[in-house]
Amino acid sequence: MKKQCVLCIVIVFFFFQYLHPSQAMSLHEKITHHLGTKDISVSIRDLETGQLLYTKNGDIGMKPASTLKLLTSASALHVLGQQHQFATEVYIDGKVNNGELQGNLYVKGKGDPTFQKKHFLQIADILKLLGIYSVRGNLYGDDFYFNGEALSPGVSKEDESFYYASRISALTMSPDGDYDAGTLIVHVIPTSIGNKPIIQTEPNDSGMILLNYAMTVPSNNKNTIEIIRKYHSNEVVISGNIPLGASHKDWVTLYDPTLNTLEALKITLEEEGIAFYETSVVRKSVPKNATLIYRKQSPPLKYINHTFLKLSNNSIADILVKTMGQKVYGNGNFENGLKVIQQYGKDLGLKMEQWKFEDGSGISHYNRTTANELTNLLVKVQEEPFFPIFFSSLPVGGDTNRQIGGSLRERYLGEHLKNRVFAKTGHITGVYTLAGYVKANSGKMYAFAIMTQYQTTNKIKDIDKVVESIIEQY
Repeated sequence: MKKQCVLCIVIVFFFFQYLHPSQAMSLHEKITHHLGTKDISVSIRDLETGQLLYTKNGDIGMKPASTLKLLTSASALHVLGQQHQFATEVYIDGKVNNGELQGNLYVKGKGDPTFQKKHFLQIADILKLLGIYSVRGNLYGDDFYFNGEALSPGVSKEDESFYYASRISALTMSPDGDYDAGTLIVHVIPTSIGNKPIIQTEPNDSGMILLNYAMTVPSNNKNTIEIIRKYHSNEVVISGNIPLGASHKDWVTLYDPTLNTLEALKITLEEEGIAFYETSVVRKSVPKNATLIYRKQSPPLKYINHTFLKLSNNSIADILVKTMGQKVYGNGNFENGLKVIQQYGKDLGLKMEQWKFEDGSGISHYNRTTANELTNLLVKVQEEPFFPIFFSSLPVGGDTNRQIGGSLRERYLGEHLKNRVFAKTGHITGVYTLAGYVKANSGKMYAFAIMTQYQTTNKIKDIDKVVESIIEQY
């Protein structure tokens, strides 16, 4: 009998000796193993009861980065409604004589991030249908639906040039189907060795000044192209080397979205055969006697929310904040919009004293919430009538289709992990976060939040290992 016991002990010893360390660890040990113990926070809740199943530093305030968009999205769907549409309108005043508008053209914006060149072409067609082939007057932009700062407070000087830090105006445009409002796409095309490349822009230069200091180099050289808008300037500098056979494109922010959108429209109209004489491009409210000739409405919010969360679109976040401020308080600025979000969270039953934010995108390093509050939100939002839209807008782990996988399309690619993680990613300097829903091996769904900050190395793979452990152990 003793020999049998000794043999069992030896077998067990060798079993654990050769077992992979991660398989022998508890969830708590795995979290510590992958994330460490400093500047990290984890929360897991039962979706049915809301009960906390696991928490580590769960009530410590952390930088949420883009997981803050979860609250912004829920607030907007509740306050604005699933069917809310953003509008852009065009008016004229004066008389039309012999094909000429002897008066002004007005464009009024209400925060539509989906206003694009194809709509400029529609406006050209409308003008021609009205017999207008030239305009002897001004092109005015009415952007007064929003007010206050155009740039959210958390955007640093170094980030202002990049698409994720665009300025927000009630009259804006997007160069692409991602609705990166307030930006311009710049293409750099090589020519011949030693010569400047060709620079092309979408929808057009939009009144920006392009400074081409780039050079075409042999095909075996490195692409070092950099496209930067000068700080507080409408000048865009293109520098570096573009190899033969290569192509390069990047997004750059507009200095003044309202005026740049008007310039882009004017250039398009001119290309379509509509001339402008003695025309200034400035801001002005639409007068009461002006005639509406065109109204463009965006897709409903339930569709825009899809792009917002899947692709973590910061400009849409800021537009939603200002629009909520306008609807509830009659002031389309950040301050009032954030008050609306604060009140929504309180009404939902969140502990809003544990939330601090100065934008709706999560870009600011001054934003704070806790992992336990993120999972609290994820549980409570299930009761909202818009929850199916909210849930379907989350990136899906392992789905390489960009419109489904979104910011998780290159993560959770293993067959045992695909379509198990539905979550919002977050990243700003030193901060890596993930919060959403996970389908565990038990078949049950859980709410989770993993937050890290002040990190000196990329923590994405470590976060993914923790999520995989949640799948395995629940």
